[in-house]
Amino acid sequence: MTNQFKNKTILVTGAASGMGKAMVKKLVDKGARVYACDWNENGLAEFLESSNISVIKLDVSSSSACNAVAEQIVKERGRLDGMVNFAGVIKRTGILDCTDEDFDYVMKVNVYGTFYLTRAIAQVMLRQGSGSIVNVSSVWSTIGASGVLAYCTSKGAVSQLTRSSALDLAGTGVRINEIRPGETNTAMLASERKGTFTKEDIAKKLKEIAVSIPEKRLADPEEMANAALFLLSDESSYIQGSSITVDGGYSAQ
Repeated sequence: MTNQFKNKTILVTGAASGMGKAMVKKLVDKGARVYACDWNENGLAEFLESSNISVIKLDVSSSSACNAVAEQIVKERGRLDGMVNFAGVIKRTGILDCTDEDFDYVMKVNVYGTFYLTRAIAQVMLRQGSGSIVNVSSVWSTIGASGVLAYCTSKGAVSQLTRSSALDLAGTGVRINEIRPGETNTAMLASERKGTFTKEDIAKKLKEIAVSIPEKRLADPEEMANAALFLLSDESSYIQGSSITVDGGYSAQ
């Protein structure tokens, strides 16, 4: 992948933290021009001084906002070579306590947001005849988990959205694939653990999760960025509508 990202324009959502932030840094290190998008402006602040990063506050659950970002990038750069959809949210509620609001919130960001951006960016890439879109699903897209009903449902939808849209664009020069992260050491993994959970309880829970993984550790955000980088690159030129599972062997059990 040496130098192949130099002067390429890449959009990254969920760029304010975790996997998205790791992705932005990795792309800039490889010479790309990155549009770092997130709802959390404070988390994007460290990127403001970089001449190779454009920071945009973006609500991915807004169709018009997603269309506007695509238009802005084309106006400023003339093209868009790649996109990674790391934006995502979670609610830790199951079938008995998942409210309408919980379900709607997760679906709007994880599913509608992926749909809005994939549609908007695919149209740009189709006009230029090339481009790679990387969506971010989860191991929970195919494996059920208790207490995270909306999240699991949303990630299953992202996987189907990825496969279907990839077939729609096969042969055009535009590729759409996904990565399926396992348990990764990000703020999301510890988030939404409310009720009786103290910080110590959460730390203990994360250790328990790590033990359940064959590799006996949580993933680093950079490891997810590496997988996405491969799918953005020319090395994956014949990969279309596929998933790369990055879970330390968890789903192989």
